[in-house]
Amino acid sequence: MGQHEDGPDERHRRPAGVTDDTVAALGKLSEALETVERARGHLYSLHQLIGHADLMLDEAIDLFLAAGHDPIADRIGTDLLGRNVIAGRWTYQIVEDFDDGYYALFRELDRQARDELVGGRRHLYEAEMKERRRTPGRPGHEARPGAED
Repeated sequence: MGQHEDGPDERHRRPAGVTDDTVAALGKLSEALETVERARGHLYSLHQLIGHADLMLDEAIDLFLAAGHDPIADRIGTDLLGRNVIAGRWTYQIVEDFDDGYYALFRELDRQARDELVGGRRHLYEAEMKERRRTPGRPGHEARPGAED
């Protein structure tokens, strides 16, 4: 087995001439994108939860009918079942608009910035933080998989 050079692999090393300010700016952009990724997950949770609730209304309506509460069942079936959650939109439409608009643009601008400034490298800020914080030679502190410090 060959020895690996200590430190991050090439795709996580800062290219020559890239400043600390540039790495910090790309790191902040990446952090913002990661926050949007989390928000996107919550949006998909909303989509699934609302869809599930809408399907549960079928059973609620049946139970109200069986209990003799036809007017309540009718109001739920007419006014709530299948209703748009936002003017003109079900949640799948909200998800699609988000994905195709804001989210797609955010990802594209993040990619363009990385391509233009650091040859597409990702997580340079974190890779450098790892190097500052790890203890070379300690188990569990290796620079990368398969690296021997």
